[in-house]
Amino acid sequence: MRAFPITVAALAAALVLTACDNGGSNDDSRGDTGSKNTDTTACRLGDVALQVGPVSAAPAAGDTGNVPVTLTNQGAPCTLEGFPAVVLGAGSSTATVPADRTSHPEKLALAKGDTATFTLTYVRGGDGDGKSLKATSMKIAPPGTTDGKSFAWSYGPVGTTKTANTPDASVTAFQQAGD
Repeated sequence: MRAFPITVAALAAALVLTACDNGGSNDDSRGDTGSKNTDTTACRLGDVALQVGPVSAAPAAGDTGNVPVTLTNQGAPCTLEGFPAVVLGAGSSTATVPADRTSHPEKLALAKGDTATFTLTYVRGGDGDGKSLKATSMKIAPPGTTDGKSFAWSYGPVGTTKTANTPDASVTAFQQAGD
C-alpha cells in the first residue's frame, strides 16, 4: 500500500516539471517576452515634439558649446534608429552637421510620452573671420525622415573644419531619457 502514495507523488512531480518546460522552444505563444515591442514605425515629426535646451553656449571663439535636444513621442509607439539629421542655416547656404564618430546608435522604442535626447556639440567660430559659418537657424529631423523643424540659432558663429562647408560640430545618437 505504500507504493501508491509514492507513485502519486512522483507522477505529480513529473507533471509540475513538464508544465515548467517549454519543450526547448523559444516560441512564446503569449507574446510576453519581457521586452518592449519593437514592431513599430519610425518616429515622424508630426507625432513628436522637439525641445532645444537648456543650451551651454560657447562663450568665445575656439570654445565648445553643447545644444541638447529632447524628442517626446506624442503619438502611437514609434522607433528611433540612427542619428538625427541636423542642418545649420546661414542665409541662403546650409551645412549638415556630421554624426559623432564615437557615438553608436541603438534602436529605441518609444511609447506615447517617452523621451529621447541627443546633443549637438560645436566649436564657436570667430566673429567676422570669413571661415566661420554665421548660423542663424538649425533644422532637426528624426532619423530616416526628411521633414524637419527649424529653430533659431543664437549661439554665435560655428567654426568650420578643413573640409569646405563642414561645421566643426557633431551630433550624438539618440539616448533614452527618463525612467
